[in-house]
Amino acid sequence: MEENTSKETTQNLLSTEVPALLRDLPGDVDCPICNGLGYLRLELPLDHPEFGKVSVCTCRQDQVSEQIRQRLFSLSNLNELRNLTFDNFQPRGRIGLWGYQADSIERAYNQAKHFAESIDGWMVLLGSYGCGKTHLAAAVSNTAVENGVPALFITVPDLLDSLRFTYNDPEVSFEDRFERIRTAPLLILDDFGTQNATPWAQEKLFQIINYRYINQLPLVVTSNLPLESIEGRIRSRLEDPELTTIVRINAPDYRRPATDIRHHELSSLDLMHGQTFARFETRKDEGLTKADLMNLQKAVQTARQYAEEPKGWLVFIGPYGCGKTHLAAAIAHFRAESGQQPLFIVVPDLLDHLRATFAPTSQTTLDRMFEEVRRAPFLVLDDLGTQATTPWVKEKLYQLFNYRFNAQLPTVITTSDEVEEIEPRLRSRIIDKRICTIFAITAPAYTGHSGNKKR
Repeated sequence: MEENTSKETTQNLLSTEVPALLRDLPGDVDCPICNGLGYLRLELPLDHPEFGKVSVCTCRQDQVSEQIRQRLFSLSNLNELRNLTFDNFQPRGRIGLWGYQADSIERAYNQAKHFAESIDGWMVLLGSYGCGKTHLAAAVSNTAVENGVPALFITVPDLLDSLRFTYNDPEVSFEDRFERIRTAPLLILDDFGTQNATPWAQEKLFQIINYRYINQLPLVVTSNLPLESIEGRIRSRLEDPELTTIVRINAPDYRRPATDIRHHELSSLDLMHGQTFARFETRKDEGLTKADLMNLQKAVQTARQYAEEPKGWLVFIGPYGCGKTHLAAAIAHFRAESGQQPLFIVVPDLLDHLRATFAPTSQTTLDRMFEEVRRAPFLVLDDLGTQATTPWVKEKLYQLFNYRFNAQLPTVITTSDEVEEIEPRLRSRIIDKRICTIFAITAPAYTGHSGNKKR
């Protein structure tokens, strides 16, 4: 390289062609190639495509690379998240997690690391608050930037705010900012679903997602919502198996102690802390028939399988005291320990909560509370059929059932009614075998006493 370099020509660059910013970043003063300038120009024929172009000297490559990385970090919104890397992520989570919880974290870690190395396709990280989604998404972005790939990391509410602010910002147009977001070489959308779902917000998000879908631009999305709760047009693109890898993390909030599980304010699950799978009585000493004992064992097995992988609806039917509520509560406790916040509510209590919103002193509205219940990621409705059957009650229950049925949201229902006794519109949803599994418990009410007769 020295033979092709004119020192005189190189020295002239200091005062003519090298910008002032570059003169402030000199090379190694002991460099035999550029003599400390940091830049050089090769002596090439006039017709050579590289003739006259300035090159960075090898003594400054590391410095220039770091400068580029710093600029990429400043553009990526990662300055406050630069410490979130794969190196300081715990691939199996904290000590004390159940095996399947740690397994889900490890799968997510491996998938995120693979994505960061390839930057190809889409990845959707699903899980509750504090399970590690944002850490992994930031680690992907940090790795990409370190490798020279421009990335934009932004929470969805902040994204929408930044677009709204352009309407009053004379220096940045909406079009310019919107274009930068949707065309980013790598886009990470954190906390998808926490935004205010106005028609304008939904449309802007769809336009971003759709543009990246059509152009196959890399995308990472994190959300604490089930995909079923995301707007249909966006969900259809996020669920494309040809493009998207969906990763679910079944772990509790890392920031909370393992024993600190807080339930929804409407939930009755705290009152049922003892109703777990471990404490369910199989009632072998009550003198039950062999058929009833086998039926109870099958009920427990069905409940456990559903708790581990809740899909569709599970309905327990049986007489009062047969164990329906205990199994439903055990499923809810299992999901809570998995990091998902279940909503366990007795149907008459639910209706009382909704009626209470009509009071002038209510801190919430009927629509807001009802929306929160029907969109709950995991819902248990206990004692269906014990509620008063007014037209208003029938309508609310139908709206609740119909929404969760269409969205296929995980739901557990218990009832002492026969299927034929359930209100027809609700029954039409429950008997659909594509979505719903009905399990009839045949055992009589639990007494807790031995059924062995004295001789």
